[in-house]
Amino acid sequence: MDKNIKRILLLTGFFLLAVIIIPLAAHYRITIIDALTQAPVAGYGIRVPLVRILFEPVLGLLLFFNRSLYALSEVPYALAWLLAFYLLWFIWRGAYIRDQRLRRRWYGARVADIPLVGGLLLTVFVVMIFLRLPSNTIVNHTRDEVLVTTHCHTQWSHDGLIPQKSLWRWHRRNGFDAFFITDHNNHDKTLEFVAAQRHGDFPARPLVMAGEEFSGSNHLSLLGLQRDFSTKGFSDSMAVAATRADSGAVIVNHWFDGEHKTLEYYRDLGVDGFEIENTAEDRYYPRDIYWKIRNFCEKNHLIMNGGLDFHGYGNVCSLWNAFTLPGWHDLSQEAQEKAIVGVLRARDQSRLKVLLYHDRPWYDKKNLWIRPPVTLWDYFRTLNIWQVISWIFWTLVFVWGLVRLHIRREERKHALAGKLIAGFALAGSLFLLVMALRFQLLIPKTAGYNTIYPEYARLFFILGGIFFVYAVVVAAFRFRRQK
Repeated sequence: MDKNIKRILLLTGFFLLAVIIIPLAAHYRITIIDALTQAPVAGYGIRVPLVRILFEPVLGLLLFFNRSLYALSEVPYALAWLLAFYLLWFIWRGAYIRDQRLRRRWYGARVADIPLVGGLLLTVFVVMIFLRLPSNTIVNHTRDEVLVTTHCHTQWSHDGLIPQKSLWRWHRRNGFDAFFITDHNNHDKTLEFVAAQRHGDFPARPLVMAGEEFSGSNHLSLLGLQRDFSTKGFSDSMAVAATRADSGAVIVNHWFDGEHKTLEYYRDLGVDGFEIENTAEDRYYPRDIYWKIRNFCEKNHLIMNGGLDFHGYGNVCSLWNAFTLPGWHDLSQEAQEKAIVGVLRARDQSRLKVLLYHDRPWYDKKNLWIRPPVTLWDYFRTLNIWQVISWIFWTLVFVWGLVRLHIRREERKHALAGKLIAGFALAGSLFLLVMALRFQLLIPKTAGYNTIYPEYARLFFILGGIFFVYAVVVAAFRFRRQK
C-alpha cells in the first residue's frame, strides 16, 4: 500500500477515535438555564433536527459557531483560521512534489486560488448569518409556562430582513407560543398582520401581538398596542402615555448600549422594566452592567425580561421569555394577549423567567482570536450518539474520495483539485448574486420603511460580481487547458 494512503488512513483512525472519545469522556450537556440564577431550568429539553444530524459535519459546525457568545466577532476569526490552514497546506503540499515543473504549476494555481478561497469563506459567513439553518431548539414540557418574544423586527423596520409570515414560521419552529413584533417607530403593518391572524387567515399559534420599538432617548418597547398612532415627534413621556392609553406595557431595550439616560430617569418615566439580556449581537453583554440593571430593578420593583431582538439575520435563537400563565391555551386570542401584558404591567417577576440556551462554558471577550480551536473542542463535547455516527459516515465517505483521488496520476490530480475549487467558487458567487437580486426585488415593496435592503443588495452585487468574474476567468482557463 502507498505510504501516503497509509498516512491518510492512520490520520483518519485517530480523528474518528477522537470524535468518539471526546463526547464520552468530556461530554458537555446542552441545557436551558435561567438568566437570573444561571441554573438549569426543569421542564425544558432540546430538540436536534433530523436534517442537521444527517449533515452534521457541515450544519452542526456552522450552527455551533453561529451560537458563539460573541458570534459576529468570533466567526470572522474562525474563517481567518481556515484561510491560514489553506495557505499552510498548499505550501507544505507543494514541497513534496518532486517534479519541478509540476511544483511551479501547483504553487501558481494555489496562489490564483487564494481569492477564490477567500470568496468561498465570505459565502460561508453569509450563509451562517443570513440563512435560517435547521438549528437545535427548545422543547417545552411544562404545563403552565408560555414562551414569548417581546422584541423582534420584520422587513417593515428600517433594519429588518424578514417578511411577517416568515417571522411567524420562524417563531413556530423555535418553540414560541406568542411574540410581539416591535418594528422601529411604526406598528401599522403589525396591526394589519395581527388582524389577519384574528380573522383566521393563518393559525392562531404562535400568537402575534402588536408592539413598536420607539427610538427616543433610548429604545423603548411599547407592547400590547391595540390602535394605530404615529410616534413621530413624540417625547419619551408621550410614547409611554400613548401605550398606557392602550393598556400596554413599556420595556427599556438594551439600555447597556449607550446608557443615554440614567436608570432613575426611566423609572420616573413610568416604564415597567428593563431587558436584562439581549441577544441581537452578543449572547452576553458586560456583567458589571448586567448587575447594575438587575440590582436596580430588584430594588425598584421593575420587571426584567429578555430581548431576542431578532431582525431576520444574525445569531440563531438562544433566548425565550417563559410566562407562567395557567390555562392560557384555553383563552381567546385577546385574553391571551391581555394575560401576557398583565404580567409585564404588574411587574411580577415570579411569573416571568428569562431562559437562555447554554451549550458551552462562559468566557469574556478577551483574546477572541484564539477561540476557534476552543469552540471546536466545545462543539465535539456536545455531540450525541447520532451526531457521532453522522461524523463517522461522512468522514469515511470523504476519505474514500480522497484515496480515489490520490490514486490518480499527479498531474490529473492537481488539475481536478483546481477545477473543484473553481466550481465551488462559481457556485458561491452565484449565491451572493441571488441574494442581491432577492433583496433588490423587495425594495419597492418596503419603500419608506426599510433602508437595509438597498444596502445589502448593493453590497452583495458588488462582492458577488467581482467574485463571479474572477471565478469565471479562472474556471475558463482551467477547463479549456484540460481539453
